[in-house]
Amino acid sequence: MPRAVRDVPPPLELACLRALWQLNEANVRAVREVVALSRPLAYTTIMTVLDRLVRKGKLTRRKVGRSFVYAPSESRDTLRRAAVRELVEGYFDGSVSDLIGFLDGETPSAPPAPEREADTRIDTVLL
Repeated sequence: MPRAVRDVPPPLELACLRALWQLNEANVRAVREVVALSRPLAYTTIMTVLDRLVRKGKLTRRKVGRSFVYAPSESRDTLRRAAVRELVEGYFDGSVSDLIGFLDGETPSAPPAPEREADTRIDTVLL
């Protein structure tokens, strides 16, 4: 079964996107220098991640000399909206008001659990 495509990138892709949002556009070496401040990774690892982001449409690239220069094709706010949308759908059944209530410290008003009278009786059919 194929995996569902997510709008929110995994942590390593997000680290590369953060670097590019900071730099506006950069080659692999410059992205690696920024990412290495928090997570030292090989040049080829960063290059692979950037290429994957290009295939997903999150980055654009253009050839400059012998290397590529990458730039984000989505803003940070666009990605934030996608992440919040995924959070609301996954944990709050699509209800923004439930999310806001949760952030305000309110306890959700869950419907009372139905009483399970049948579980307390002995099943005489099996006896």
